[in-house]
Amino acid sequence: MNKQDLVSVVAETGELSKAKAGEVVDALFDAIGAALKQKEEVRLVGFGTFSISHRKAGKGRNPRTGEEIDIAATTTVRFKAGKNLKDGVG
Repeated sequence: MNKQDLVSVVAETGELSKAKAGEVVDALFDAIGAALKQKEEVRLVGFGTFSISHRKAGKGRNPRTGEEIDIAATTTVRFKAGKNLKDGVG
């Protein structure tokens, strides 16, 4: 499923026009992104939790040459599926 498919489902389920459903989906994504930028956790009960994770710098190895390389510290987004989502998929 891509974004357009999601917009179509929201439009059909919510009895909205596709344009209005697109605005709703965009607003949802913007709200999640804004909260994560503020280092806030986004917990959607029954679905899952989006959070910020910090990875420390470390050493790695180039698999092609075997040369050791430095891996910089990074900040990334994590998603942990909620119980209802896990149960529904598996």
